[in-house]
Amino acid sequence: MIRTVEAEPHVSAPVLAAYSYCEAVTGQQARNFAYGIRLLPMSKRRAMSALYAFSRRVDDIGDGSLAPDVKAARLEDTRAMLARVREGVVAEDDTDPVAVALTHAATAFPIPLGGLDELIDGVLMDVRGETYETWDDLKVYCRCVAGAIGRLSLGVFGTEPGARGVERAPEYADTLGLALQLTNILRDVREDAGDGRTYLPADDLAKFGCSAGFSGPTPPQGSDFAGLVHFEVRRARALFAEGYRLLPMLDRRSGACVAAMAGIYRRLLDRIERDPEAVLRGRVSLPGREKAYVAVRGLSGLDARHVTRRAVRRRA
Repeated sequence: MIRTVEAEPHVSAPVLAAYSYCEAVTGQQARNFAYGIRLLPMSKRRAMSALYAFSRRVDDIGDGSLAPDVKAARLEDTRAMLARVREGVVAEDDTDPVAVALTHAATAFPIPLGGLDELIDGVLMDVRGETYETWDDLKVYCRCVAGAIGRLSLGVFGTEPGARGVERAPEYADTLGLALQLTNILRDVREDAGDGRTYLPADDLAKFGCSAGFSGPTPPQGSDFAGLVHFEVRRARALFAEGYRLLPMLDRRSGACVAAMAGIYRRLLDRIERDPEAVLRGRVSLPGREKAYVAVRGLSGLDARHVTRRAVRRRA
């Protein structure tokens, strides 16, 4: 783990306690995310933990075992809490630590909180059991549950004054979120199928003979499962290459955070590409030491330069 010495800004005890709760949730539930945000200054790290804790709450409602109508009601309750945060009426002694931390983060950084409304909208799509015919359809969902998180994170990171093309920073943050989400979808294809969910576009499934779905540790008989995975991997790589254009617009430590998180997912993508059927046998993951190595590369800028060079070669 990379440690830095930072001045402690003045934050009240109740807000510190709320942030501590959010950081604990992040550390326990989001190992990949947590490795990246360790590279941030304290104030940004706390704000990102608040964003994650809210997102985790929304995801847990969507992934839980409650009836769909109960899930929808709880998601709307969460939206009402978000409205209170947006209005600035959450007191420091409020009993909901996520609301307290998110309120403080939103006063410290220009976070576009509407992105959290989009996240709720995306999880409601899950609750309704929506499926996606085309990549354009799936992009709508991915932008809600991941692209919006990229744009929210950009509110915490900020951009470097005078950075070239900075007006496109939200677009690149959104695209990087899509790349991460598509990698998640590939990694979790069997787990999602077990929960009755199919995210990959129906057009793509049909093209590779996989419309029957993924119910076991081997591909559907007569399908070109490897072809399907490689097709989606190429799509994800193109999204990563476009999203990485964000990095020069960020300060060094924010850029390192993004490069570390994206680098972990790109390495997952590499593993999936080498052995497509691995996603049907179990969850593909990286050991902790490899994640730490990626974090160091992110801080040094090595991964970002590697991706940029490779993207240039492919466009040539």
